[in-house]
Amino acid sequence: MPAQRTQEEVRKDIESERVELASAVDELRKSIGAATNVGEKLKAKLPLVAGGAASAGFVLAGGIGATMRYFARRSRERTERVRVGRFSIVDRD
Repeated sequence: MPAQRTQEEVRKDIESERVELASAVDELRKSIGAATNVGEKLKAKLPLVAGGAASAGFVLAGGIGATMRYFARRSRERTERVRVGRFSIVDRD
């Protein structure tokens, strides 16, 4: 049979559990507050984040392909006068 406890022992146990629960809740609040504080972390690295966002936007908008098409078109628009091996003299219009 389990030993019977007095009211005073039960009260002491309940009080110690309350203290432990309060400290656990405080710890949880601190850890959640640190994890959700994205704004402060972002401010410290704002130039890097802005550069990355601009680069990603350029690539997603087709910037690399458009740039390559532009340079390829410009190279086709030239009139070749003389070619010696891989070198050539061209007229730019």
